[in-house]
Amino acid sequence: MKKLISTFSFLLFMALTCYSQSHEGTIDYQKKDEKAILIEFPYPSSIVEGAVADKMEKLGCRKKESKGFLVYKNAVLRDISAEPADFLIKVERKSHKENDQSIVYFIVNRNDENVIERNDALLNSNVKTFLNHLSNDVEAYNLELQIKDQEETISKAEKKLNNMQEDQGSMEKKLRKLENELKENSNDQFEQKKEIEKQKQVLEAMKSRRKTIY
Repeated sequence: MKKLISTFSFLLFMALTCYSQSHEGTIDYQKKDEKAILIEFPYPSSIVEGAVADKMEKLGCRKKESKGFLVYKNAVLRDISAEPADFLIKVERKSHKENDQSIVYFIVNRNDENVIERNDALLNSNVKTFLNHLSNDVEAYNLELQIKDQEETISKAEKKLNNMQEDQGSMEKKLRKLENELKENSNDQFEQKKEIEKQKQVLEAMKSRRKTIY
């Protein structure tokens, strides 16, 4: 039992450490290096950006897009601060060789000032925690996409099956018609044979009369 618990704990630890923790860094914004909080995710940038946008929308924040950034003007994220701010988020591929690795950059501006550069311990910590918790949102978003793709795969397969079943019904209808035609043809052949025999008898009768005439 203890060994089982230890194994489970190790697997849980490994699962949790698959995601990097957020940390401070910089990103180019409006031709200037801006201080930001960033985090990496083991997913393509399209999935991560979709998850981030979905998360922000659920929190009541409306986005605008500007030069590769998701921009949320005068928004309130209570997990970070009760005061409104401009949140600028950029998601990009980690490198050209790592298509399935993405980096999220998170900038907080207030009154055109980069708040993260103040080194406000509480605010920066809140941003880091917010980003760390995004891992669940990214995973859930990716799962929903996979579910949607699987549903579409099943839907296409079911549609193909329905078409096959419709084709079968059409073929069976044609087969029944052909069977009826075959039966009718067989009956016609039988009647035609009787008619031929009848005409042959007439012919034989005529030939018999020939002997009496000549």
